[in-house]
Amino acid sequence: MPISRRTVLMAAAAVRPALAQGAYPSRPVRVVVPWAPGGAVDTIARRVAQKLSEQMGQPFVVENKAGATGTIGAAEVSRARPDGHTLLAMDNTYAMVPYLFHRLPFDHARAFQPVTVSAFSPVLLAVGQASPFATLGALVEAARKEPEKVTYGTGGVGSAPHFATAAFQQAAGIRLYHIPYKGAGEAVTAALGGQVDMVMVSLGSALGNVRGGLLRPLAISGGHRSPALPDTPTFAEAGLPGFGVVNWSGLAVPRGTPAPVVERLHAEMTRALAAPDVKEFLDTLASEPGGMPPAEFSRLLAEEAERWRKVAAEAQIERQ
Repeated sequence: MPISRRTVLMAAAAVRPALAQGAYPSRPVRVVVPWAPGGAVDTIARRVAQKLSEQMGQPFVVENKAGATGTIGAAEVSRARPDGHTLLAMDNTYAMVPYLFHRLPFDHARAFQPVTVSAFSPVLLAVGQASPFATLGALVEAARKEPEKVTYGTGGVGSAPHFATAAFQQAAGIRLYHIPYKGAGEAVTAALGGQVDMVMVSLGSALGNVRGGLLRPLAISGGHRSPALPDTPTFAEAGLPGFGVVNWSGLAVPRGTPAPVVERLHAEMTRALAAPDVKEFLDTLASEPGGMPPAEFSRLLAEEAERWRKVAAEAQIERQ
């Protein structure tokens, strides 16, 4: 869902009423990333924060508050003053956490006002270079013949790749055997060494191993092939049109933040995401810029939450 020229113009027009309400931001803005440094959400948030600092005249400072599948950082932002000076960098994991925990330290449906998506990142299904599976169809056929013989690795039970692979199994009508690791990096290493048959990871995090000949890509999510891997078919092209999982990351503010502030943030983020240097940066991560309006982002969150509710129920992912 890349930015259109019309979206940029509409977002820019929203800046005027926001400015009429007074100076914003009036001091440095905290951008809380509920994950450790170095991941995709952190990397994108830092680049967007840098651009917002340049555009808005106040520092946008990224702080990492990792733990409990992103809920520690989210809880901290939910308690912050709703004035636009504390932001949450959220990703699609936010739509999954209600099905991971019996209780959350915030109201999942009402704690935040989404601002916009920063980037969309395709999901890649890949196998080690020595794998016997040359195509997605061959892997699916093998899994159908011998349920739970084909193995997959993830960064842990309840992780985003766990949910994504559960959705893949449901779309394909197969059963795979899950081998959880302590982190996504360990799962990829296991695929490289043949300890697991496949992994599902964000395209940006796998590009190095793919281009180095260590991982073999079988299919990529999204409505079109990625320019980063033009020879890799989409899931639909590979025979599985029912799989539509795409990773995303974006920014949100505590519920109750004034509408003019939300509009200003959306306008400035849209402007930042349309900048050539930011687009070039996202290209290196095989990601596309977002920029959707807040209301559309809210609908996306609701749709994602419903999607993962069904996936979790069918996969019998147990809450902690």
